[in-house]
Amino acid sequence: MTNIQIDKPCWDILWINVNIATMAAGENKAERENVSKDDEDLGYLDYGIIKNAAIAISKGKIAWLGCMKDLAGIQYSVKQVIDGKHQWLTPGLIDCHTHIVFGGNRSNEFEMRLQGKSYEEIAKAGGGIISTVAATRNATYQELFKSAKKRLTALHNEGVTTVEIKSGYGLDLASEAKMLRVAKQLADALPVTVKKTFLGAHAIPTEYQNNSQGYIDEVCNNMLPDIAAKGLADAVDVFCENIGFTLKETEQVFEAAAKLNFPVKIHAEQLSNMKGAKLAAKYKALSADHLEYLCEDGVKAMHEANMTAVLLPGAYYFLRETKLPPMELLRKYNVPMAIATDSNPGSSPITSIQLMLNMACTLFRFTPLEALAGVTINAAKALGVDESKGKLAVGYDADIACWDIEQPAELAYQFGVNPLTSLMKEGCIVI
Repeated sequence: MTNIQIDKPCWDILWINVNIATMAAGENKAERENVSKDDEDLGYLDYGIIKNAAIAISKGKIAWLGCMKDLAGIQYSVKQVIDGKHQWLTPGLIDCHTHIVFGGNRSNEFEMRLQGKSYEEIAKAGGGIISTVAATRNATYQELFKSAKKRLTALHNEGVTTVEIKSGYGLDLASEAKMLRVAKQLADALPVTVKKTFLGAHAIPTEYQNNSQGYIDEVCNNMLPDIAAKGLADAVDVFCENIGFTLKETEQVFEAAAKLNFPVKIHAEQLSNMKGAKLAAKYKALSADHLEYLCEDGVKAMHEANMTAVLLPGAYYFLRETKLPPMELLRKYNVPMAIATDSNPGSSPITSIQLMLNMACTLFRFTPLEALAGVTINAAKALGVDESKGKLAVGYDADIACWDIEQPAELAYQFGVNPLTSLMKEGCIVI
């Protein structure tokens, strides 16, 4: 009989002496065997926790993870060992809904709202999105890049390794393309994966003020094909709302996007129930976002279409809204719930993903587990990258955040003191 020699694994990096929240509940034997009764009562199995653990990285991917005691029985070689000193590892965080590329700011509108004006009143008076459009069109490419880089750096420093960036403040082909090129360059400038979303149907520009159909035709017939030909976007979004676009106009954009093989998303049910989420479900959208006025038939449609609900506590807070998204209905129908900063100049000028974790719990009554899932595995699903990001599992990208905390709930419990001690992007330490 011939003995077959199996080569021992050669890893690039090995983390040892860490606790891991894999966010892959029940997928690893080590999770189930290494959790005490007290930890189980705290919901640790749902976090996919492995205590006293190790995790190996090879070629930017997770090659192995498990208990330290199991590591002792493996013959391996490794180039670098990192002693985690019993800190906690989670997947790198994902901000799945932002508008961080824009010109100017709207602090004057913030003051107007505090004087009693509503978001809708300001928008109808020529403020809101349209005022940012003017500033964005006038801004140079370098001005947009410089300001957006500051915002993305703030998110990155809190553990964000993947972000979605929407256009939508240009509203003409040249300006929309300029925004998307800035988003693309940000991915080269910082160790962050950037998913780019074309949101040309964000508002009606002034030159089409009395001709919304004409503008939608421009979006579908000219802007979208050009964006697709230049490879500037990964998805298409529409603001379906009484101050945005009708169901008919939204569907026209979705049909044009489908012909170009773009996945779609939707801003829906933020200010009223226009049934936008239900329409998006018809087109198997990745997500519906905002959703304060979402009703049960919309939730059911999202479940049947395997969509993700992206909830935005920053906008709820900043606009002083009182209508909560229907979290209980989303739970009832097992619709995954992601959370995001919605970082934008008008309704959520916030660049703190850690603040969103706390707000999701305090304002939306998420559990800390739901909040962390909302910026990891569910956020990955909202961007269509859940087969490579959002959890710590063999074969997944080694996007890993290291935290100086005693338990995962701390990430949602406090904000203002950043517990991030190290950040890995595709196997490289970047912070």
